[in-house]
Order: sequence, then structure tokens, then C-alpha cells
Amino acid sequence: MRNWPFFELSVTTPRLQLRFPSLEDLDELADRAAEGVHGEGFMPFLVPWSEGTPEERARSTVQYRFRQWAALTPESWTLDFVVVVDGRVVGAQEVSAEQFAVTREVTTGSWLGHRFQGQGIGTEMRRAVLHLAFAGLGARWAVTSAFEDNPASLGVTSKLGYREDGVSVFARKGEPAINRRFRMAREHWTEPAGMEIKGLEPCLPLLGL
Repeated sequence: MRNWPFFELSVTTPRLQLRFPSLEDLDELADRAAEGVHGEGFMPFLVPWSEGTPEERARSTVQYRFRQWAALTPESWTLDFVVVVDGRVVGAQEVSAEQFAVTREVTTGSWLGHRFQGQGIGTEMRRAVLHLAFAGLGARWAVTSAFEDNPASLGVTSKLGYREDGVSVFARKGEPAINRRFRMAREHWTEPAGMEIKGLEPCLPLLGL
């Protein structure tokens, strides 16, 4: 699609692919959300979108992507990829930025279907989106955060070599929750082997580059 080149954008690793979703991909991603993305009594998100009924989770998953597409400008953008393993959509990986042409800073966030967690996929998909940010977009920094009671996300961040960047306190479901922030500078990133970015060049003007 000439006027929306993101549909051709992807990052492929030896194990998985991040790709801008088709409508069919969004249906499958909605299925993963409906199945559940975390256990009972645990909330990894500030906005508790994952607590609705399966139907509500599926619908909000699709609507969120439509809103991100509609809101994208060169000054403020979010690219929300589906994560594909063995031909199956298993989760979502997001990268976003404000005034990226000036700041050269991106923020990442992600989730996996509950039954696909604990298999190393979270680390691989984060590594892939960092490759897009640093090698593809020329980012200088990548930042991320997680609540301190989310050891899986914190473990991925630790493996990839981020540095501590402070804490924030949020009201999460009516209770204070400490959110730990992390930052990676380009010079602290090690370019991984076996990764391929496709379809990026036509997207660059729409990202302010």
C-alpha cells in the first residue's frame, strides 16, 4: 500500500518475526489477548486492559491498533508489531517516540500470550526491536520500564544490558506501585547476528526521518 508503507515493515530473527500487522494478524493477536496474558492476581500494566472479558480484551486489542495508526505523525508515533513464531502470532512488541528526529529516543513495551511465556521469546523480540531502533532508525537511546513485581520483564531488561534510570510511583488499581525505569545508550548495545530489517526506507519520512 503506497500511502501506508508500514504494512511491508518487518524485522526477522533466527527465531521469530516482528511485522506490522495485517487485519488477519490483528484477529489472531486478539485471540491471544482473549486467551489471557498473565495469571490471576497479577497486573503488569498501568491501564488494566487485560482484566476484561475475553471478548472485551479481543476488541480492545484491535481498537488500540486502529487508534495508533490514526494518530501516527512524524512528531509522535507508535509502531506496534505482532510477534510471529512458527507462523503463529504469539504477542505484540511496540516501539514509540516523541519528536524522534530531535530526541533520537525510543520507548518499548510488549506482551505475550500467557501460554507462550517462559520460552525466551520475550528476550528475542525485545532484541529485535532494539535492532530496528539502533541499526534501522539511528536511535541514540532506548528506554523501558516495568513494575517491580514483574520479574519476567525485569529479567529481559537485565539480560540485554540496560542501565538503571530511576523509579516512578503510579496509582495502580487504587494502590501505589513502583515502576522501575531503564535506559540503553547506543554505545552499550551489541548488534545481534542474523537479523534482517525489511521495508523500512519508505516508512522513514512518516517517522520524521
